[in-house]
Amino acid sequence: MSRRKIIPYNPKLKELARNLRNNSTKSEIKLWNELKGKQMKGFDFHRQKPIDNYILDFFCHELMLGIELNGYTHQLEEVYIKDKKKESRLLELEITTLRFNDSEVMKDMRNVIRTIEIFIEEYEQHTPTPLKS
Repeated sequence: MSRRKIIPYNPKLKELARNLRNNSTKSEIKLWNELKGKQMKGFDFHRQKPIDNYILDFFCHELMLGIELNGYTHQLEEVYIKDKKKESRLLELEITTLRFNDSEVMKDMRNVIRTIEIFIEEYEQHTPTPLKS
């Protein structure tokens, strides 16, 4: 059995992450209802997960997949620049990030779910299955 990769996080972000979980947006709640309890093809997702010096809206350790929901503030140039910096750092940690707009989650959940499922299917095709003893 392979060991999980240890991902660094800033412990100072734990309280902020808890506050974000307790004050989720409507789109975060809607997507969480699709991801929680290993509903997404049996994979375990977490909400507002501290990773390095950032907090990901959703994260699956096994897939090394982060999911970010973008509200209207993400259209601002300074937020866009921060998002790009965050995404770059996550790639250094070998974490892929899928981004969706709040409106996509609220109005087109089927395609959001399908995009995540396609990522998982590609992951499963390229990951060797462990040999049973």
